[in-house]
Amino acid sequence: MLEKGSIAEQNVRETLWTRDLAQIESSYGKLVYLAGLRNPDTGRYEHYASNSSYSGSLITSRALKRFHEAIFREWITHPLERKKADVDLYITGIDQVDKAELIDAWLRLTPYKNLVPASIQGPEREKHISDFEAILGLLKNVYGVASPDPNA
Repeated sequence: MLEKGSIAEQNVRETLWTRDLAQIESSYGKLVYLAGLRNPDTGRYEHYASNSSYSGSLITSRALKRFHEAIFREWITHPLERKKADVDLYITGIDQVDKAELIDAWLRLTPYKNLVPASIQGPEREKHISDFEAILGLLKNVYGVASPDPNA
């Protein structure tokens, strides 16, 4: 098995960074992307370009987990105003979605709760959720969302 910090792991990390993460402008978008690579049944991260061998997939999973944790830890330190601006940047980059419908869906489905890496617990997790809910309160007003539609 390849060790943490091995050349193979460094290559995976560099490839993932240059190919995927560097293309995403917002930190929030990076969190969405990385959380989407986490298999909800196993907790392991899976990437389409990873080596199909068991050790290759473990290296990829470990690298993605580290990226996810690092980006989340950086995100959590930002002041609320900067987080709001970052979420605005993310929203601006979403095409073909009505922004009011997007905010309504976020209010109903709370996808932001799934963006926290599994290793992050306690105060950091709670801060993320409370900060994002404050941002949603502002976005509700900006996009004219009265309240989430429970029937949607």
